Formats: sequence, C-alpha cells, structure tokens
Amino acid sequence: MAMEVTQVLLNAQSIDGNVRKHAEESLKQFQEQNLPGFLFSLSGELANDEKPVDSRKLAGLILKNALDAKEQHRKLELVQRWLSLDNNVKGQIKAFLLKTLASPVLDARSTASQVIAKIAGIELPQRQWPELIGSLLSNIHQLPAHVKQATLETLGYLCEEVSPDVVDQDHVNKILTAVVQGMNASEGNNDVRLAATRALYNALGFAQANFSNDMERDYIMRVVCESTLSPEVKIRQAAFECLVSISSTYYEKLAPYIQDIFNITAKAVREDDEPVALQAIEFWSSICDEEIDILEEYGGDFTGDSEIPCFYFIKQALPALVPMLLETLLKQEEDQDQDEGAWNIAMAGGTCLGLVARTVGDDIVQLVMPFIEENITKPDWRQREAATYAFGSILEGPSPDKLTPLVNVALNFMLTALTKDPNNHVKDTTAWTLGRIFEFLHGSTVDTPIITQANCQQIVTVLLQSMKDVANVAEKACGALYFLAQGYEEVSPSSPLTPYFQEIVQALLTVTHREDAGESRLRTAAYETLNEVVRCSTDETTPMVLQLVPVIMMELHNTLEGQKLSSDEREKQGELQGLLCGCLQVIIQKLGSSEPTKYVFMQYADQIMGLFLRVFACRSATVHEEAMLAIGALAYATGPDFAKYMPEFYKYLEMGLQNFEEYQVCAVTVGVVGDICRALEDKTLPYCDGIMTQLLKDLSSNQLHRSVKPPIFSSFGDIALAIGENFEKYLMYAMPMLQSAAELSAHTADADDEITEYTNSLRNGILEAYSGILQGFKNSPKTQLLIPYAPHILQFLDSMYMEKDMDDVVMKTAIGVLGDLADTLGSNAGSLIQQSLSSKDFLNECLSSDDHMIKESAEWAKLAISRAISV
Repeated sequence: MAMEVTQVLLNAQSIDGNVRKHAEESLKQFQEQNLPGFLFSLSGELANDEKPVDSRKLAGLILKNALDAKEQHRKLELVQRWLSLDNNVKGQIKAFLLKTLASPVLDARSTASQVIAKIAGIELPQRQWPELIGSLLSNIHQLPAHVKQATLETLGYLCEEVSPDVVDQDHVNKILTAVVQGMNASEGNNDVRLAATRALYNALGFAQANFSNDMERDYIMRVVCESTLSPEVKIRQAAFECLVSISSTYYEKLAPYIQDIFNITAKAVREDDEPVALQAIEFWSSICDEEIDILEEYGGDFTGDSEIPCFYFIKQALPALVPMLLETLLKQEEDQDQDEGAWNIAMAGGTCLGLVARTVGDDIVQLVMPFIEENITKPDWRQREAATYAFGSILEGPSPDKLTPLVNVALNFMLTALTKDPNNHVKDTTAWTLGRIFEFLHGSTVDTPIITQANCQQIVTVLLQSMKDVANVAEKACGALYFLAQGYEEVSPSSPLTPYFQEIVQALLTVTHREDAGESRLRTAAYETLNEVVRCSTDETTPMVLQLVPVIMMELHNTLEGQKLSSDEREKQGELQGLLCGCLQVIIQKLGSSEPTKYVFMQYADQIMGLFLRVFACRSATVHEEAMLAIGALAYATGPDFAKYMPEFYKYLEMGLQNFEEYQVCAVTVGVVGDICRALEDKTLPYCDGIMTQLLKDLSSNQLHRSVKPPIFSSFGDIALAIGENFEKYLMYAMPMLQSAAELSAHTADADDEITEYTNSLRNGILEAYSGILQGFKNSPKTQLLIPYAPHILQFLDSMYMEKDMDDVVMKTAIGVLGDLADTLGSNAGSLIQQSLSSKDFLNECLSSDDHMIKESAEWAKLAISRAISV
C-alpha cells in the first residue's frame, strides 16, 4: 500500500513551477485516493535515514498538517478523520515516528517530535495511546544525547498540545523529573539542557501539585535559577522564559525566591545579551500585571474574599528596581522610531517602568524625578530622550494631585523641545509624552486643568507645526492632538479648540497628502485624529463640519477612479477607502444627531450612498467593512428615506451576511441589519425573508466564529420590532434556535472568565431577541401565538437567576424581558409569573440594585406585572 514518495516530495520543492505543480497534484491525488497509504508512506519517508533531508522535512510537515488546522471546524474534521483510521495503520505510523526520534538528522527528529505531540493531542483525551508517555520516559537517562534531546523536545510539545487533566499525576511527576534532570548542570550536553529547559516552559501548567509541595518547588526553582547562569545564551534565555511563566502561573508561591530572582534579573539586565536581558525585564513586567490585577479586583483590602493576596513585591523592590529600569532607558537604538516592530532593552525598560507606576502609584514619582531633572538638559541626546521617556512612562498610575504640579513645570519645556530639539528621537518621545499628559491629566474628570486659555494656543501651534516634521514625529503629534480633542468631549456650548478648528482640520488634511504619509502609520493617525476632532466638536463648528463633507467625498471619489491596479496598490487603495469611509461615518453621526444639521446634510445623502455602493462594487468577493459601518450610520440618520437605497444595497448586505471567513465583516453587517430595521421599520418587510434565511443559515453553520452569534440573535429582536406581527412566519424557525441556545447558555458551572463573558453576551443576545419579539407583537390580535413560548422564557430567566453569574447588562435585559412578558401577554403571563420559581426574588433583587438602569427597568417590570396579575 506504500508508494515511493521521495521524488514527488523533492519535486514539490522544485524551482520549476510546472514540476512543482505536477508533484503537488500527485500528492493531493494520493491523499484523496488512499489516505492510510499516504500517511503511512510519509511516516516511512520521515523515518528513513537514507532519504534526503528535504523530502523527510516535507513529509513530516504534510503529516502535521493532516492532523491539525487553524480553523476550528477544519481541525475537528481532521481529528475525526484520524480517529477513524484503521488501528494497525495508526500503530505503524506511530512506530515510524518514535523510531525517527533516534535519527542522527536534527530536522527529522524535530519534525517527528511535533507530529507525535499532535497525535497525542488527539488520542490522549480519547484514552488512546496510554503507553506513549511511559515509552518516551522508559530509559531516557541511558539514551545517547541526541535521542535524549529529541525525547525531551517531544515531551515539551506534548505538554503544549494536551490539557493537564488528561495526564495523570504519576506521569506528570515522571515528566517533570526527566525534564528537571535534563536541565541540571551535571548534564554535559547543551542541546539536551536547552530541550529540557524549553520543555519545562510547556510543562509548568501541569505542575500545580508539584508547586504546592515545598521540597519539589524548591528543587525546580533552584534548577531554573541555576540555568539562568548557563554559559549558553539560548539556555539562559529559555530559563528566564520559565521564570516569566512561573511569575504569572505561581505568583503566590514566589515569596521565598524573590530576593534571589531580583539579583539574577538585575545582573542579566545590566550585563547579559539582549534576548536574555529582555526576558529578565519581562519577569518584572509580569509581576506588575499580576499585582495590578489583584489590586484592581479586590481594591487592595484583603478581608478574606481574595483568592490570592497581593505580596507587594514591586513596592518592596522599588528602591532597587527603579534605578535598574532607568539605566535601561539609556540603551536606545539609533533607528528604533522608524521601525514599527522595534523592541529593545530601552523600550522594554520603559514599558516595565510604566507598569511599575500603575502598580505602586505615587511612590514612584520621587524615585524617578531626580533622574529626569539630571538628564533632561544634557548635551547627549540619549540622556534627554531617556529623561523624557521616564516622565512619559509614569503619567498613568500616580494621582493627578501628585503629577499636576510637575506637569505644569514640564509642559513649557516640552513644547520648546518639540520644536527646537535637534534630535528626532527626543522630539518623537516628547510628542508621545505630551499625548500621555493629555490622555491622563486633561479632561472633565481632572480637577485642576493643565491646559488654560493662556497656553492652549501655544499647544495647538506647536502640535500643528510638529505635524510637518518627519513622519514618526508627526504621527506622535497627531496622537497628542487626538487626546487634546478628546479631553474637551464633555465641554459645551463652547470648546477652547473652537477658534482653531478650521486650522486643525486643514493641517490634518495636509498631513494625509504628504508624500511619506504611508510611513509610521502617519496617514491613519491623521484620519483617526480628524475623526476625534470632529466627534468632540461643539455646535459652533457645525458649519465647518458640513464644509468637510464634499471634501472627503471628493477624496473617496478619487480612489474609485483608479486604472488597473497591482495587488499591492489595490490593498493600499482599500486601506485609504477604509479611512475615508470611517471619516464619513463620524461626520454622518455628528451631523445626523441634531435636526437642523441633519436637514442640511441630507442634500449629500444620495451622492454619499452612491460612493459607498461604488466602494463595494470595486471588490469582487469581500464586502468593505468600514463602508458597511458608514452605511449603518447613514441609515440611522436618514430614517425611512433609506428605503430608496435598499434595492441596490441589498445584494451587498447579503454578501456581508454570507462572509463566514472574515467574521468581523459578518458581525458588522448583522449590526447594520439592526440599523436598517430601526430606520425603515415596516418598510423592511420586503427584504426580511432573505435576511432571516441568511441569519438562520449563519446560526446553524459550524464555520462561523462564535462571537457573531449573539448579535444575530439580537437582530431577530430588531426585525420583530420593525415588522411586528408579520414576524409570525419566522417564529417556527427562530424560537427553537433561541430555546436551544438559551439552554446551552443557562448553565456555566466552573467556566473560566472568557467563557463566562461569552456566555453573558450570548444570553444578552437571546434576551434582546425575546424582548423585541414580545414588544413587536404587543397589541396585535396574534399575541396568543407567543403564549406557548412563555413557560420556556420564564424557565430561562429562572435558571440564569439560579446560576448567580449574570453581569449587569444581562440583568437589566433579563428583568426587562420579564416585564415584556407581562406587558404583551397580560393575564396569560400573570399566572405563569406567579408560579415561577424565582421571578419574585429576581424582581426584588433588581429593585434594590445600585445600578440605576437595572432599578429603572425593574420598576417598569413591577408595574407591568402588577397590571397583568390584577386583570
């Protein structure tokens, strides 16, 4: 059944396109006609030391891809496909793979390790291949070094693939023993030590029991700390990666080791190679993350409800930690500001300093200020930049009272530096720091304003001038202006920025046309800032916002006039269209929010809609996400008049709803369905069959990302509200779907935070659907059609109340649905509500809620229920 695959695998890597294509087709055909034979041949190729390295590597890669995929639904298919293969074939494949671990060729061993782990990930949860871990560990210490290395690598990958609950504690102990022994200094071979250290990183999640045992934990920690001193840089880096992981997984066990870890990390940060030093800083950033979470969750009072106490490691380490981090700020790289993905020791140190400031608040200020004062005026740019970076990093965390006096002194200096400093790095960091000042210390929540009539003009002038600087500085200046505008969001009727509005808008539009606007995200930043300036503007500047409409429309029109574009140009064109549609969306929302401006704006509506439709038309398969969002805003603003656009727009709406692959587009389109229902009300009716069919298809698809399902349910409610009793024909399809989703989401025993959050959004979507359907049928002769569904809805409310894990949003929607039941079904619901298990308790709990939204809904529900019961 095997076939000679060597030549085909080599041909599939040929530089000659025809040879390659022919080989790929042969492989595909072999796989489709005889999967067991295909996988068997590949594993044989991988295991055969006489074969060329290139064919073995590709054989292993194809094997791996036959077992795993990124998309969840595809992955499940591959898992089922493997499980249904004949056991003898699987046994032979696994034997070949285990044999490959002894190959002298590193690439073959490494590939086999990954494939074994993928199979383990499928089989161990099914209680298959129980002998695997035992056979890997059986004589690990007698093995030649290269086999030991491959075995440890396999154990590492295995821990990455399977979840801890499928490996029993006895096996965990043996794996950890083998791994930690492999890390020991007595192990002479560095490849073995490196494989062991990396394997420990993946195995840490399995070590809960071992970390609870003092002796075992001490031993593991000792070996990890010793490995950070290995002569081999990769081992040191891997050992620090283990420490970073331990800091978050076992934070509460760190107290006895923290002093030693500080000494090791400080030495690494000052003296070691950058990859090692970065991990050493990451350890302290990770501790900050833990302590910020603990302090946020429990507000700092440990009265016993907190699962993990805060050990205040950062507070204790401050006097030594802060100077160490400040030193790193002086190790900048010459071109770090131009490189988007740059990450180096100075950036890591500044990031960590910012986390330290958020962890300890005011205490950090007096430790950092002397460094700033000493370096801010030095002739060497590195010292000036480091001082500015230090200042920008500590602006979030300490109280405004502590920071405002310092900022008042610094502001003038910074504005001068932004225009006069000869160095670009310094200007880049200065503009970033100004942005942080405006983000955290300016706005309606801050008592003492740092921006006054006196300095506002100077600030605007400097920022607009800085927007003409090199791209990376100009981008940061746009960012600072963004937060400056945002701080005036709550101000009315007049904003201090009003006198400069025209000038600001003009300057931002000029930036978008710069030759180098593609660098450093500059064009994007300019449009984002323009949007924020428009969004936060007051009525006084409305005429100027209106003048902006034809300008942006013209820009969008110009992107549509393109000739034949290369794929690279088309991508750039799509990005620019996205920015312009986003800008129009903000303008539409701004002008549509008050009657007089809406009336003037409507003269443009036809042309704008025409442009959006053309944006859709210039893409073949995908719907443009930002154009879709902008159309939602337009529908909301135009109301019933939007009906005239529906015949042309409907096909794109349908395309968006069918877009499973780009689920964000699908989700946005579902949102637009809601906007259209609210705008058109019963004029939506002609399109509802098509929309409902597509939404029901989306729900029953296993390919669609789960995050789109809650908004789909809630759009059922929008549709029912819009078309009222005409929703009757969809009840037999929609209600069973809602019921089965409700049953799934009612019980969430021991779920993690992410699942609980998703469950709550699902519940909210289901409740919004019920609410819309109940309100849509109110006062209609067909109300009695809903009576059969009432017991299930009440049961859903009961079971959620019993679970006690609703968030505030769900609680408000849920109590609203209880009221809707009573309001729409009257006495038919009254008796059911009286019999229900927890409606009364739930109502009382909501009536005494601190959240005034919940309380308000509950008072309305109480009224509706008392009316229904008294009938």
